Amino acid sequence: MSDTTCDILISGGGIAGLTAALLFGQAGFDVICVDPVPPVTDDTQDGADMRSTAFLQPARDTLEAAGLWVRLGENATPLQVMRLMDVATDPPVTRDFDAADVSDAPFGWNVPNWLMRRELVAAVAETPGVTFRPGTGVARFTPRSGEALIDLTDGDRIRARLVIGADGRNSPTRKAAGIGAHTTRFGQRALAFAVTHPIPHGNVSTEIHDTGGPFTLVPLPDRDGVPASAVVWMDRGPAAQEVYNLDEPAFNAAMSERSHHVLGPLTLATRRSIWPMIAQLADRLDGPRLALVAEAAHVVPPIGAQGLNMSLADLVALRDAAVAAPDTLGEPEMLRRYHRARYADISARVTGITALNRASMAASPLARSARARAMSALYDVAPVRSGLMQLGLGTRKLG
Repeated sequence: MSDTTCDILISGGGIAGLTAALLFGQAGFDVICVDPVPPVTDDTQDGADMRSTAFLQPARDTLEAAGLWVRLGENATPLQVMRLMDVATDPPVTRDFDAADVSDAPFGWNVPNWLMRRELVAAVAETPGVTFRPGTGVARFTPRSGEALIDLTDGDRIRARLVIGADGRNSPTRKAAGIGAHTTRFGQRALAFAVTHPIPHGNVSTEIHDTGGPFTLVPLPDRDGVPASAVVWMDRGPAAQEVYNLDEPAFNAAMSERSHHVLGPLTLATRRSIWPMIAQLADRLDGPRLALVAEAAHVVPPIGAQGLNMSLADLVALRDAAVAAPDTLGEPEMLRRYHRARYADISARVTGITALNRASMAASPLARSARARAMSALYDVAPVRSGLMQLGLGTRKLG
């Protein structure tokens, strides 16, 4: 058993936790990051995260400043157009949101999550002052006036001025601090996987609405010279599970039909993953010696590429608060500044994405018709369309 002192203990070694370790280590803080589950950094291994993340412009700028983008750029696919299709109406409604209307750069760049994790592990290992301890978790978190005591599952104890909870939607650190969270359950599940297809995606991300939830095709680099996309397929729980259980030929047929063949017949190229769909918002982002970030603070359905981009905005705001007054690291006023900087925008985005997801699940003809009319109305008013795209880019805040 050892007793170690550091500036910051990060609970959670997923993408958000490892990015936090990198950012705070580069800012000169002594950081230890722990996670009970070692990271999976190969898409062929069990437990690999088959989702992908579209890093919007502010997120890309953050990763570039951290020196991480040079590791990711050749595997990142630009997203120039966001295409929304509502196929539940006759005729179907299609609207294209082109980043060129509001920016010289694409909306974002799509990167597979498992690859992002691999590059983060490598970057963290090269960052002075950062220690990553996979296979070890937080057993007990005890805040005190001048420090927090963290007992680890391997018997070691860490003394830290600040604990960052990046430990997921069921965050142990959030629960230990007595911070509540409001959870909305949709009765949906989401499938994630990658596909190949004969028609090039043309750097267009296509979100197809029918019933049960959207089917989204997000551009990836070619696989062995064949166009490829990442897919997130949301549907009501029993229907999603039924599709997940199909053998591969039947699965290929089902997803091709659900995509309305916009890229031709789809062929499964990776493992499939499935998880329940919720929206969640913590009551606060701060507690005694604790800051909550990423899914410990907020969870949203995968609509509009908001989830991990919101998480990176959390990390930048928290780092900036720490760098502005390093002598007050982990003290109440510093943590309140972080909460005030992020909470209104997070709350508004969780509320908005929750409403959008409910609309995407519409089953009745009347509700689906109303959804299509609303999409057309928002698109057809140029200032509204421009404002929505700026919000989607992350270059404008809500709240």
